[in-house]
Amino acid sequence: MRAPFVILLILLLVNLAVDIYIYVQSRHRCHRRVWSKLQGVTAMLLAVLMIVEMCMPAREGGDSQLLGKMWILFGYLSVYIPKYIAVIFDLIASLPLLWKRKRFKPLTKTGIALSIVLFGGLWWGALINRFRIQVTNIEVPVANLPESFSNLRIVQFSDLHTGTFNTDTTYVSKLVDRLNSLNPDLIVFTGDIVNRRSNEVLPFVKPLSRLHAPLGVYAILGNHDYGDYSEWPSEMAKRANMEMLFDAYRHTGMQLLLNETVQLRRGNDSIALIGVENIGDPPFKTYGSLRTAYPTVNDGTTKILLTHNPQHWVDSIAGDPQANIALTLSGHTHAMQIEIAGLSPAAFRYETWGGLYTSPDNNRRLYVNIGSGTVGIPMRLGATPEITVLTLKRAD
Repeated sequence: MRAPFVILLILLLVNLAVDIYIYVQSRHRCHRRVWSKLQGVTAMLLAVLMIVEMCMPAREGGDSQLLGKMWILFGYLSVYIPKYIAVIFDLIASLPLLWKRKRFKPLTKTGIALSIVLFGGLWWGALINRFRIQVTNIEVPVANLPESFSNLRIVQFSDLHTGTFNTDTTYVSKLVDRLNSLNPDLIVFTGDIVNRRSNEVLPFVKPLSRLHAPLGVYAILGNHDYGDYSEWPSEMAKRANMEMLFDAYRHTGMQLLLNETVQLRRGNDSIALIGVENIGDPPFKTYGSLRTAYPTVNDGTTKILLTHNPQHWVDSIAGDPQANIALTLSGHTHAMQIEIAGLSPAAFRYETWGGLYTSPDNNRRLYVNIGSGTVGIPMRLGATPEITVLTLKRAD
């Protein structure tokens, strides 16, 4: 969705080389010309489809156009990524030809089999897995946790990206039911409720308004929530977009924390819930300020911080002994919507991309939720949509 035009052009040229290789090899090896003809025709159709995708604006146009762009890109990649696998295996299998020996055919067949499995896996991730909600249960030890808050159940969800569902509320309604069924004391949403524009969330206000927890339902903004991925005719129009989002949140009953803190109370005890606007690393803009939200972060109050991008924790909290914040909750990474056997390409981009992390002195913890929705491509290969149940425990 956001890939620069030049990158897509390079991709198109690389894929042209792949298609030529497959066409030549199929003509050479297959007795029936139907396979080479099929390869040639499908390659041309896919090239045309990709050119159409490249010409479709990413920052303008309606939601339906954006969804079309996402599905075209996904369909294109779902064909060519398996092709890469098949070609790489075939090139390796052909190395013996350099020494005038026979090509190692079993390796070629293995590559073809893997490419077929991968193609099926990608479409399984798009049609099935991105709707399969997974609940992760985590116990978090907290030093000096007030007794009344021992066993507090915080239920976190993140990165809903409602625009990807267009106006279909089926999945979001299912997600809300699942969140409520977990008997949370507190529900938090850690940002990115839309893709580009605030009107994307409007069909989902009613199902989200059913969220409830005794200590409240709180939310923060993510990098996608500011309208930075759309073109606006004026700053006034962009501000109106933000006002629409604020109004939508008011109608959901979710309390949006904009660089501010609320005190959660149980009996005579209290803990601080801090919510900051987006703070991250480039190219993501910074709107938030922890010092504005809570000026005395080194005091003895037990604090929970909601911040969308986990890089904020890495840069400013994990290594700072003055940042007395017991638990930070983030989202943002999506695990790049790919996670297999605990491994994700997100690890090359983010030091903290999913799960529970602990500071070097063992006093501060971060949990990164990998999100409930999708952006860019409508698929999750592994990286199942996540709800996190975090139970606070008094540390020994």
